[in-house]
Amino acid sequence: MVQVIQAQNVGLADLEARFGIEETDTASFFTEWLENLPEITDLEKQYLDRVKSHFLRLVKRPPLLEDAVKLVVLSPLLSLAGFYDEPFFIKSEQSIEISADDEDEIIRGRMDFLVIQEQLWLLIIESKKSSWSLLEGIPQALTYMIANPNQEKPIFGLVMNGSDFIFLKLTKNSKIKYALSDQFTLLKRENELYQVLKILKNLSQILS
Repeated sequence: MVQVIQAQNVGLADLEARFGIEETDTASFFTEWLENLPEITDLEKQYLDRVKSHFLRLVKRPPLLEDAVKLVVLSPLLSLAGFYDEPFFIKSEQSIEISADDEDEIIRGRMDFLVIQEQLWLLIIESKKSSWSLLEGIPQALTYMIANPNQEKPIFGLVMNGSDFIFLKLTKNSKIKYALSDQFTLLKRENELYQVLKILKNLSQILS
């Protein structure tokens, strides 16, 4: 009998055991969040200052749930980065199922936000409750990224909870490898949404 495991219950150790996934610290593996980042305009900075202000105002009245995080923080970022324009289109709550070779287990889950271009999963956005640690979302995001049918191109992701952001990159060659960016947060005096937007813009240029 096939056992079904929900994606939100999968940890990094499960992914390592089932799929041989490996984290790499090779500096050249994930340069997209560091190098050749586009500049953003003063108007975009002003808008991002408002986004930060709106979020910090909302967190004073918890709970701030997933839909509010998407509306207040994620949607403006995707819009400014060009993910609502051609050649991209958005699908949300996408179902996935994956199983390892010779395993009687299926991992099943639903993706919070998915950016697709020409039927390829290119950027996966996993937004969590603002009170959740990003560490809880990383294995789930990686599970969805492993399920991507495209074996040739790198897959990028973003795990966020409203105040904190981590980018991911995964490749599926002879081995499945992934790496994480530094963590960005809105709990600093400087607005780190500037850097988050630069990275998203860079990814939109790469993926288009």
